[in-house]
Amino acid sequence: MDEEKWLADEFEANRAHLKAAAYRMLGSRSEADDAVQEAWLRLNRTDATGVCNLGGWLTTVVARICLDMLRARKTRREEPLELPVHGGITDPAKDPEREAAFAD
Repeated sequence: MDEEKWLADEFEANRAHLKAAAYRMLGSRSEADDAVQEAWLRLNRTDATGVCNLGGWLTTVVARICLDMLRARKTRREEPLELPVHGGITDPAKDPEREAAFAD
């Protein structure tokens, strides 16, 4: 029981760093949370007694999880929901008719 509490405390101490690293890699807070949660599950399944630098181990695990998520995103060809703005769309502020109407 002592080891489980120690692991939980160490994980919580590193959670902010892990979440920030995952967010920088994935660009999504929800996916970053998923990656950090997966790291916690992997830590629970692993014998961590031989790990000298738990923070470094967790960072490596989160980075690998993020890379797997990015590969899965690429194979599924996911597209963002926001459509990119094309240069062909006219800007209403630069519309000559609108400028003339405002000038009057």
